[in-house]
Amino acid sequence: MTDRSPLARPFPIMPDIGGVTRRIARAGYKDWGRCDLTFIELAEGTSVAGVTTQSKCPSPEVEWCRAALAHGRARALIVNAGNSNAFTGHRGRAAVEAIAARTAAHLNCAPEQVFISSTGVIGVPLPIDKAEAGLAAAYEAAPCSWEEAAATIMTTDTFTKGAVAQAVIGERTVNVVGIIKGSGMIAPDMATMLGYVFTDAAVAPALLQQMLSAANRRSFSCITVDSDTSTSDTVLAFATGAAGNGPLASMDDAGADALAAAIGRVCLELAQLVVCDGEGASKFVEVTVTGAASDESAHRVALSIANSPLVKTAIAGEDANWGRVVMAVGKAGEPAERDLLSIRFGDTEVARRGLAVEGYDEAPVAAHLKGQEIRVGADLGLGDGRATVWTCDLTHGYIAINADYRS
Repeated sequence: MTDRSPLARPFPIMPDIGGVTRRIARAGYKDWGRCDLTFIELAEGTSVAGVTTQSKCPSPEVEWCRAALAHGRARALIVNAGNSNAFTGHRGRAAVEAIAARTAAHLNCAPEQVFISSTGVIGVPLPIDKAEAGLAAAYEAAPCSWEEAAATIMTTDTFTKGAVAQAVIGERTVNVVGIIKGSGMIAPDMATMLGYVFTDAAVAPALLQQMLSAANRRSFSCITVDSDTSTSDTVLAFATGAAGNGPLASMDDAGADALAAAIGRVCLELAQLVVCDGEGASKFVEVTVTGAASDESAHRVALSIANSPLVKTAIAGEDANWGRVVMAVGKAGEPAERDLLSIRFGDTEVARRGLAVEGYDEAPVAAHLKGQEIRVGADLGLGDGRATVWTCDLTHGYIAINADYRS
């Protein structure tokens, strides 16, 4: 593992979720002395929802989860770290089918109730013998903590990531927790990396899907580390119903808004934690675009700024080079007018309506850029569209990590 990110946050205290049992084991997918297989058993009747990568080269695990989601129920989650099993043809598919079949037999359930994710190097088939040995060990392992499960799914991550929230449904308080891994190859085109949300609320699969999709649009689809979308991006949500609330089937049901808000908070915190652990990151960057022709247009412009290597390296160098922000706005392919554009760093406007702000005080800008949390704003002056995305700076550390990733 590389040095812990300077933006790392402590792992929260997370309650157990009724109907969720976590176990970990070492399958040995890489030559490392750590657990790399997570087995989470779910109670019968658990609802499931998910979003997966829009990459045209998805892993067999992603394809398996897409098909399994149509059934709406889950009994298990298997996550392998150290080998993404992507771009591995029939051998990769055979490994996924073997994992599902073995776990289904262990739990006496249908294979499509077993959800599978893998993360790591692309192009190396997942060894079935190691998978089966790891599963056998995981089935017999003692239950583990949320943080141990979060550590087991990591690859280049430097710290464990978790989030927790609560909601009140009728007279019941329900819990929502989540764990996630992700550090590089982060530009979600739907969801992100590998993330898992669990709640003890009783909620129908279709409504859970509606809640997760809405949360995704405001969280995982609003982050980027390096503009690269993974072949394996998956976010799954599981609802066990153990809290005993009256089952939710519609957003019109009492308490549905509260649960949706809790899921949204967990997803947003998890997404921002991934940015805080961006490979080589030293600064967390919030990019807000206002005055766009539409919210969708603002989102695309904000991502253009957040993905610009020139903007990201300027922030790493603590340089208020607002011309690079202008460049990123102009290349986004969205409606923009040079003589209406204004740029802000922190609370200081540095360019207004197509010109540098004459005589602006550079001291607060310099002080802001020396911090770890940076805010960049662009107002296009065209309409009411607005969006916020989150990214990190681009440092030598990113190159160092990725130049020898396979080794």
